[in-house]
Amino acid sequence: MKLDLVAKDLQKKGSMELPLQFNEPIRQDIIQRAVESEQGERRQRYGAKPKAGRRHSAYVSKRRRDYRTTYGIGQSRTPRKILSRHGTRLNWAGAVAPQTRGGRQSHPPKALKVWTKKVNKREMNLALRSAISATLSKELATKRGHKVPASYPFIVDSSIDAVTKTKDASAFLISLGLEADLERGQSVKIRAGKGKLRGRRYKTKKSALVVTATECPLSKSARNLPGVQVVTVDKLTVDLLAPGSMPGRLTIWTQGAVERLAKENLYL
Repeated sequence: MKLDLVAKDLQKKGSMELPLQFNEPIRQDIIQRAVESEQGERRQRYGAKPKAGRRHSAYVSKRRRDYRTTYGIGQSRTPRKILSRHGTRLNWAGAVAPQTRGGRQSHPPKALKVWTKKVNKREMNLALRSAISATLSKELATKRGHKVPASYPFIVDSSIDAVTKTKDASAFLISLGLEADLERGQSVKIRAGKGKLRGRRYKTKKSALVVTATECPLSKSARNLPGVQVVTVDKLTVDLLAPGSMPGRLTIWTQGAVERLAKENLYL
């Protein structure tokens, strides 16, 4: 399969033969497994302190024949802690039990929980090839919500790598017909629910992904464009190519990236 090789303003410079990685059938199930695995690896463990709600110093026995228990005085047998005492008269309050004030949680999140999902290397490479192949589908990109130009997909010559300023990077992408998608990436939505209180107040959309051969000035100049990401071809992940396990992200491949993909047989 061949794709058009274009420069700025979609000036056609020829065509390129695509390597084997672009011929993989699109497997939604494999892509989803790989994305869940990558997200699980990045997830930070969290949990309640193991002794939370149990850290009081006083203890009231619940054995029937022990001294000073709640048996026989018309009180419920809720676990209690002693606040003060005067002889045999005790001032106590419910404690430890989940329904009591200041008590423990019944089923708190536990830091020992394992979030990772193991996916072997061959299956991960299969998912990567499948996600790479999906970047050629204009139908899938439109289904994801991208505003794709009529000439999509295409390969861009490596002149884009040398762009050093954000305004120049934006102008280059607009000349490729991505203006509508860049505007879509600027939209910001406030998250519903308590997530907005936990460091994730805003939700943004993913825009174009630019795949380069090596680290280049574009990596810095384009990172301030909302939704746009730049990655080298040897550091691709399934989550970058198919955010949210939905394949078909709007992806701009550079000439050098495709050549390196074929030369080094990456992900095969």
